[in-house]
Amino acid sequence: MAILDQFGKPIERAQLQEPQTASLGYLRSEYERHPSRGLTPPRLASILQRAEQGDLIGQHELFQDMEEKDAHLYSCMQTRRLALQGLDWDIVPPDNATAAEQALAEYAEEALRGIQDFEDLVFDMTDGIGHGFAALELTWRNVRGQLLPTNATHRPQAWFKMSQNPALDRNELRLRDVSVDGAALLPFGWLLHQHRARSGYTARTGLFRVLAWPFLFKNFAVRDLAEFLEIYGLPLRVGTYNPSASKDDKATLLRAVVNIGHDAAAIIPEGMMIDFKNAATGDNKSFDAMISLMERSMSKAILGGTLTSGEGQNGTQALGNVHNELRHDLRDADAKQLGATLTRQLVYPILAVNKGLGDLARCPRLVFDTQEAEDLKLYSEAVPKLVAIGMKVPVHWAHTKLKIPQADEGEEVLVVASPADTLPLAERPLQPVKPGKAALKADMPAAREADELDELVQAMLGDWQEVMGATLAPVQAALASASSLQEFRDGLEAAITQIPPAQLVELLARGQFGARAWGRVNQVKK
Repeated sequence: MAILDQFGKPIERAQLQEPQTASLGYLRSEYERHPSRGLTPPRLASILQRAEQGDLIGQHELFQDMEEKDAHLYSCMQTRRLALQGLDWDIVPPDNATAAEQALAEYAEEALRGIQDFEDLVFDMTDGIGHGFAALELTWRNVRGQLLPTNATHRPQAWFKMSQNPALDRNELRLRDVSVDGAALLPFGWLLHQHRARSGYTARTGLFRVLAWPFLFKNFAVRDLAEFLEIYGLPLRVGTYNPSASKDDKATLLRAVVNIGHDAAAIIPEGMMIDFKNAATGDNKSFDAMISLMERSMSKAILGGTLTSGEGQNGTQALGNVHNELRHDLRDADAKQLGATLTRQLVYPILAVNKGLGDLARCPRLVFDTQEAEDLKLYSEAVPKLVAIGMKVPVHWAHTKLKIPQADEGEEVLVVASPADTLPLAERPLQPVKPGKAALKADMPAAREADELDELVQAMLGDWQEVMGATLAPVQAALASASSLQEFRDGLEAAITQIPPAQLVELLARGQFGARAWGRVNQVKK
């Protein structure tokens, strides 16, 4: 049976036996040239323009330098990337799935969870947020009779190029080889995530293209600040020499002028002199303002705001929460793009190779769980009131909103505990039992032995409900007839006067008499 790729084209199983770059050893022997050294605006513009013409090497080597050299940029990118790595995920069957399609989804989930360090694979794919794309080369191995991807190796973006051949797609990434247009990537051999941070050609969609200019201007400000701090507080030194001074004399004077600022000592030829002017003055506010402005620009571009990466000058908790919601929007959008790539280039290949799936439209989807658990307190107060007025709230909806899994049949569930159950064992009230010392002792806490007084209490508890029912009957009647709280209050005064206290008084009197008699008898025994 032929294996079809995600575009419906047949592929050979032999292509999966060896990674495509195994025969391109020269790529592994290349060393990066670090184009950020001595970077200037004209040079940056040239690097970006060459990338648009298909030469991606300089652009992506620069992007790696930016993330390595700028701690603020690195921190913001890590925040955005790690937000995806910690998400739960699931394999969802297509709509109106058949039993066979349900089984395919279960098989795909089992296969993906068997991939070692799947979280690292997700993290490597998020490298495409900054660069515009991330390429992971898949290694397929035979696992218990199934051909599965067991490893995904991140490959540098500089290993790829864009073809300028009019007959080819300008958005197609190709592997750099000895040919002019590069080699097409083998189907099922790569996990290629092309992240859309911006619209346009692939070479221009990376977020780092937006960050390149703030990075450059911040570097200028940092360099100028370092030079300022090097001379701050040092006096201006002016050396004077005679017109007849030789070149060696002039060189000696220059060295003295330079060194005296740091060493506080120097020697000069006779007839020459050094004048000390006012010390270098100024402050670092202008440099700090420039650095802060560029870092805020980076935070806005990466995280959608500034208060999620720094406190700001006028930051508040409310604004921070708003900015955090914006960051959640970015995370959800990133997760959706990532899930689509994993579905097309990992889930589908596994099912096509091992189960003969040939229709991408009916392929199970990998979906990241980006839903936030709703406020439990808010829902616990609102839902019972809504149900009480007749709203039919599905149980599944409530479980989904609160991210509380539904219990399986026969599984133990939490139940509401009675107030007595929350007390320590020794303080719990006795349960009503038939009179009898043996039965009473069986239900007593281990802290003390039951006695005759406990039997008296149990006997009185047996009559309590009957007595209180008759006693409180007028109050219950007033409550049933009232239509508002005020009416109940008015009727309660009249109901209290109708309460027959005789039975209650008799019960209390008998209990008090019995307790007193028991106490006197035991006092005599002692």
